[in-house]
Amino acid sequence: MLHGGFCSLESLRAQSDALVPDHRVFAFERPGHGRSADIDGEYDYQRGVADTLACLDAVGIGSAHIVGYSDGAIIGLLLALDHPERVRSLTAISANLDPSAFTNSPGTILSTPAEPPEEKPDVERMHYERLSPDGPGHAEVVLGKLFRLWTSEPRIDPADLARIAAPVLVMAADRDTIRPDHSLLIAASIPGAQLCIVPGTTHNLIAERPELISALVRDFVTAAR
Repeated sequence: MLHGGFCSLESLRAQSDALVPDHRVFAFERPGHGRSADIDGEYDYQRGVADTLACLDAVGIGSAHIVGYSDGAIIGLLLALDHPERVRSLTAISANLDPSAFTNSPGTILSTPAEPPEEKPDVERMHYERLSPDGPGHAEVVLGKLFRLWTSEPRIDPADLARIAAPVLVMAADRDTIRPDHSLLIAASIPGAQLCIVPGTTHNLIAERPELISALVRDFVTAAR
């Protein structure tokens, strides 16, 4: 399981709990996220791929069903493209191929500072402040690096997705920060891929509809075994 940007593994707990009864579930937190200390320098998705491969090697897993959310879904797509032997199936939740996919609508990760903040608590920031070994004050450093990542990467050619041979489920919200037509493009570019647009949800769909998302992921992964 591959978490999103400025997320910890707590964000995927519902999906993990749904898979545990029938699957061995492995997960780790990338540098600067959750319980993992930050690194010097900028973030990039290829580093995320390398970290994922290192995790798989460390626990002796040759191939796995990959469930990725947001940044984790982008890493999953890159794994399926460049290391197909390691990916049995891929569930890509709210992925994007390039920065133009963002809607930049109010309340999204790329909102302008002039827009009013959401009234609901920032759960991921609360997790960060509780879990990070770098301390609560380091959150702004991580967010700055993530914003630079999100506005410059990834750069995946849709035509390249035709090389993905593993079963793929592309999932997104109907009010996602990723435009619905972009999610459709991803699914249409991968041979045999399934597409699921979850109604009445935003980019935070895994928290807004945890039971539904968990059931969809579990059914897809089980069918792909």
